[in-house]
Amino acid sequence: MTRFAVCFLLVFGQLAFGGLLAMALPPFSKIERGFYRSSAAVYLSAAILTAVGFGFLAYGGTRPGAPTGLSLWIVTLVWLLFCLVVSIYLVTLYIDLDYLRARSYSIGLALGLIGVLMGSLALEPAGFGTMVAISYGVTAILSSLMLGFASASMLFGHWYLIDPNLPVDYLRTMVRCLGWVLIIDLAALLLIVTALALFGPVGASLAVRSLFDSNLVLLLMRLLLGPVASLALTWMTWQTLKIPQTMAATGLLYIAVMSVLVGEFLGRFILFRTALPL
Repeated sequence: MTRFAVCFLLVFGQLAFGGLLAMALPPFSKIERGFYRSSAAVYLSAAILTAVGFGFLAYGGTRPGAPTGLSLWIVTLVWLLFCLVVSIYLVTLYIDLDYLRARSYSIGLALGLIGVLMGSLALEPAGFGTMVAISYGVTAILSSLMLGFASASMLFGHWYLIDPNLPVDYLRTMVRCLGWVLIIDLAALLLIVTALALFGPVGASLAVRSLFDSNLVLLLMRLLLGPVASLALTWMTWQTLKIPQTMAATGLLYIAVMSVLVGEFLGRFILFRTALPL
């Protein structure tokens, strides 16, 4: 059951890292700090949940085929450090310590990236090879970007209610980035399945065969309810911002966040069942 839990804990870690990264899109000097404070608190909460979850799993031991206890402790330590550094960053948003703010933000991003990659690669079965390891890393980063851009765009949309004079171009930039990440993610998922089926090691090829034999409906749901539906919602948001109507766009982004989350949870379930990083 440890492997099952790790698969889903990754979603919260990816949200924390991707969200922290997406916060850099709006220009810091022109946005009220309340956006950064509230957003950083949200992503810090996701990171704390990740660290506590990995800590409980590491303390409780592992089952055969699950990540080793040592790797779980290391991932836990990385996320605890991430929480500490992001907490420092959050404090600097209330006081004027520009140097410490910049350094804590950069270190937080580095730790988040390490935590996401280590947590994901810990799930790779032995003997799957380098190609599968690269696939694990690529999908982990893309999942982080999707979760981060979708949630940060939704959170930023609320600030147009507080400051109606904010340029709409700021939100458009975030939505544009979300759209490109969704397109890249969809292409990457299709490419990974094809590459592993044709050129992957024996274990990965068998996993792809199992995916199409026993989990085809789950795969279709993962694609349609995840990146495909999110792309449609992102396009609708983009068209809404042409009016411009930021309140309606924020409502659509709410739904987009849920769509991305559903797709990622389905992807983690596929990861649990087949060991394929989808």
